Amino acid sequence: MKPRHAALAVLVATIWGVNFVVIKVGLRDFPPIFFSALRFLAAAVPALWFVGRPRVAWKWIVAVALSLGVAKFGLLFVGMAAGMPAGLSSLVLQSQVFFTVLLAAVLLRERPSAVQVVGMGVAAVGIVVIGADYGVGSPLGAFLLVVTAALAWGLANVATRRAQAPDPLNFIVWVSAVAFPPLLVLSLVFEGPAADLAALRGLDWSSVGAILFIAWVSTLLGFSLWNSLLHTYEAAVVVPFALLVPVAGMLSGWLLLDEAVTPVRLGAGALVVLGMAATTIRRRVPRVERELATAVAAP
Repeated sequence: MKPRHAALAVLVATIWGVNFVVIKVGLRDFPPIFFSALRFLAAAVPALWFVGRPRVAWKWIVAVALSLGVAKFGLLFVGMAAGMPAGLSSLVLQSQVFFTVLLAAVLLRERPSAVQVVGMGVAAVGIVVIGADYGVGSPLGAFLLVVTAALAWGLANVATRRAQAPDPLNFIVWVSAVAFPPLLVLSLVFEGPAADLAALRGLDWSSVGAILFIAWVSTLLGFSLWNSLLHTYEAAVVVPFALLVPVAGMLSGWLLLDEAVTPVRLGAGALVVLGMAATTIRRRVPRVERELATAVAAP
């Protein structure tokens, strides 16, 4: 990979890591489900008018919108609002890699290699250790919500693989547009219109900046840069840079939010990263699999 392209890959991973800190900041001002709804609204508007009509069947847009937009991000935001730290969330959420491999094996008959199986086992041990350490003095339910969000992301990755969208940016914008209405309904039902209206009345530069960063910088800019790299290089060359996301997330959480990083979590985090690295052992990847690689990496 050319140095400037490697720098772009590192930039995207850094943006996506810092994104977890921005989510944590936004959750101070918004109910979590409502915040997730606003994120997808901002990602869809005004981009919807520039990307053109959907280029895949509506069933795949709806499937990814529900699994990725509603389930994955809804659970992630609720889990973080319930006490899951930003840095730790960025790490645990990467368990979606082995959920994706497992679900692809079951639903798509794509058999994982022996190295991938070992890697998933190592990563699973790391996740269990983190959960045990985190549950000692923190709400274990919040941790389990983020793990479930990773499972939902795995389902979304499989649906994305089946969709084989020719224009991933067009796809994610339409997914964002479809994800907004059910998230808004869920927020009105479970968080209440009063809480949502109070959040809107209290809008300030910090809350607006959090929404725009997540929607425009993390989703649209990050996704576009990542996709351009995937169109230039094999997925196996690009995807390992996603392992920098939890590194950036934990570092930014420590620096900006003063989140604790214990030796146990660092060691377990190393197991997760090593295990995930094993699932991206370089091999020749058919072009149609690049859509899956895009979904696997993007937050």
